[in-house]
Amino acid sequence: MPWHARLHLDYQNEQNRSVARFRHDGPLRILQSLYPEGDAVCHNVLVHPPGGLVGGDTLDIDVKVAGGSHGLITTPGASRFYRSDGELALQRTHLSLAPEARLEWLPLEAICYSGCRAENHITIDAAPGAELIGWDVTALGLPHANLPFDRGTLLQHIEVPGKWLERGRIDAADRRLLQSPIGLAGNRCMASLFFISGSPMPKARRDTLLDIARALSDAHSLCESVGTTSPQPQVIVLRVLAPVVEPAMQLLRQVWLAWRAEVWALRAAAPRIWAM
Repeated sequence: MPWHARLHLDYQNEQNRSVARFRHDGPLRILQSLYPEGDAVCHNVLVHPPGGLVGGDTLDIDVKVAGGSHGLITTPGASRFYRSDGELALQRTHLSLAPEARLEWLPLEAICYSGCRAENHITIDAAPGAELIGWDVTALGLPHANLPFDRGTLLQHIEVPGKWLERGRIDAADRRLLQSPIGLAGNRCMASLFFISGSPMPKARRDTLLDIARALSDAHSLCESVGTTSPQPQVIVLRVLAPVVEPAMQLLRQVWLAWRAEVWALRAAAPRIWAM
């Protein structure tokens, strides 16, 4: 029987402490809030107990961040889109930031198994003064396990309404897209890291963040398949292709830590769950 799970997560600033409250319907929830950086930043782990989506399943994630609060959200492991007999598996995420709110959206990768019919939508609304650092990482199949992505489709949609839209459809049957040097060039991991500002950023600030990302990318083993751009004064995005997830995720974490140190003067504080 298909699952339709919903999670509503709200961050508030209560006496200079970022506090998370949530309600859920179905198998989707967050674990206990953690404060490895002190009261200002609330770390949460989003859990989907079934571990993946099959055809007919829908996950709806709605996150609201109030002014003066700062949330960091990650997951304990990869999400998975499994083989479908024809129905769509859908994940929809809406991230809404009030003025002067901050959010870090850092889920681990989504794995598309052969035969899946998947859609992954992310919509970000950032009010003036709000800021978000987030990423999206997709793995097509499991090359190390000899489980290639040779059937199925993925529709990927990332949007800041009126400011930035990335939307693309990957079909396992489209060998030109998957293998061409102007497509994925045989790579099976696509990843994007983005910094979103609710207000237009001064050119000097954008240039600083671009320079940080480019310097780290140039020194990385994936340097030939990385690009960082600012398509709009409120958006900076790093895109990378890799044969597998691990090197792409390594680069994203390096740039994420450098960006948060630059824009928010926050030290390196990777979520504890990543080390478990």
